Amino acid sequence: MPSISFKGKSLVHSHHLAVPYRQIVPDAGRSVLPKGEAPSLRGNLIVHGDNLHALKALLPSFSGKVKCIYIDPPYNTGNENWVYNDNVAHPMLQEWLNQVVDKEDLTRHDKWLCMMTPRLKLLRELLRDDGVIFVSIDDNEAHRLRMLMDEIFGEENFVANIVWQKKQSPQSDATYLSDMHDHIVVYAKKAKENKNDPQGWTRQLLRRTAEQESRFANPDNDPRGDWISVDYTSNKTADQRPNLYYPIVNPNTQEEIWPSRTRVWQFDRTTHAKHLKEKRIWWASDGTGFPRLKKFRTEVQSGIVPPTWWDRKDAGDNQEAKRELRMLFADQQNDEFQFETPKPHRLIKRILQISTISDGEDIILDSFAGSGTTAHAVLALNAEDGGNRRFILVEQEEYADTLTAERVRRVIQGVPGAKDPALQAGLGGSFTYGTLGPSFEERTLFEGGLPAYSEMARFVFFTATGEQLDESSIDEARNYLGESTRYSVYLIYQPDVDYLKRTPLDLQFAMGLPPNPHKPRLVIASHKYLDENRMAEYAVEFCQLPFGIYRYRAD
Repeated sequence: MPSISFKGKSLVHSHHLAVPYRQIVPDAGRSVLPKGEAPSLRGNLIVHGDNLHALKALLPSFSGKVKCIYIDPPYNTGNENWVYNDNVAHPMLQEWLNQVVDKEDLTRHDKWLCMMTPRLKLLRELLRDDGVIFVSIDDNEAHRLRMLMDEIFGEENFVANIVWQKKQSPQSDATYLSDMHDHIVVYAKKAKENKNDPQGWTRQLLRRTAEQESRFANPDNDPRGDWISVDYTSNKTADQRPNLYYPIVNPNTQEEIWPSRTRVWQFDRTTHAKHLKEKRIWWASDGTGFPRLKKFRTEVQSGIVPPTWWDRKDAGDNQEAKRELRMLFADQQNDEFQFETPKPHRLIKRILQISTISDGEDIILDSFAGSGTTAHAVLALNAEDGGNRRFILVEQEEYADTLTAERVRRVIQGVPGAKDPALQAGLGGSFTYGTLGPSFEERTLFEGGLPAYSEMARFVFFTATGEQLDESSIDEARNYLGESTRYSVYLIYQPDVDYLKRTPLDLQFAMGLPPNPHKPRLVIASHKYLDENRMAEYAVEFCQLPFGIYRYRAD
């Protein structure tokens, strides 16, 4: 398979592995929580911080759990003032640090690809096997994005390139052609081998619009209910399908109706006779013209197959998105709220309609959250269909609280100036706001700021086993975390340096473990006073905080 080459590729190939795990520290004051409830990572979540570090921080809790990812990364037009800020330990990439990437930068495409590579790799880890990712992009990087995603997600998992009409009116001052669209590139974590394959991402149908629903009617009072009529001809010629070229008698006029030789009937004589018997042929209201086939509402799919062309009438456009922001922040009009190319919530809602289900507790992740449109769309769709979808937003800019999270607060609690009654009253919901805390590194772990037991438990269990921790199995009193495929896992830990110094894995702890284990016991602690013979006797393997855990990963 062809591959894409760019400066720095070999340097960032494994950079996501070198990014340290960090805590997500909840901030109750910036969160919107049900009365009496504490912040939690198990509900909706907004994280302020560098999205590369935030994605790594999400892994212990959400690896393999995200159903749908939508991201709207920098388009790299040279006008966005985005900065390369991944601290890769190499002189060339160190020179790139904190430098604005503009049009005159001859390495801007290399920098963009170096920025996207580790993030896409972490995003793929977070996806479920039946998950899907949608990436908004324009013509500046669309072709390079496709090649990069072919490498990371697999060419066989490419689903579609959606073309979204982002503008209503052409640009009269365009040098060549007026740019009217963006791309939304879609990849599945695992594509289906065929339509009936139970594995992989399952595409949902789009709901029919009110206009599409209005096409169903029952002008002849058919007892089978409302119906629509569809074309009786096909795109085949008489030379290609001579059996479909024959006359049909109009029962109202007794006239023989022949199809065009370049567009014959869809059905052969036998099938047509069946349609006549079932009274499925419609000859228009005046009984003339070409025959059409009646399809009843009960027989057609509950929605429509999503096309790859998304008209602004169905998915909104940039101007609609700007109006949404002005309406939501009518009391705070300043530069912070002037996004050049925001996305309308109808666009994201359409993505969610085809990628998630209402009763699946699906998690939706947006790691370039911007103005918070994705959370708005999740809450709006949940309000419409009674769904229980959850969102995770990541935003690294300083407006994460004042714009990203504030939009979500207003959507939840109500917007007085909204035309939509539901939005005016508030869509309901809650979220935890968090920031990135210290990294789980040896040089910082014993210098204060120790994470809570549950936080450390998630981290060490995932890092040691490569599997998710079922937090309901934690028994802190017994230092027991839960079962992985290979181990029963224990953690001797408290967020107290003195405790860690004086509490080793020792004989007393080993003797207190349940007898006759069905699998080895992996005990994670700061140190041990137990020799190899005793460890073998009690089927114990020792893993030292913090870095010893890496060698126990199942993979």
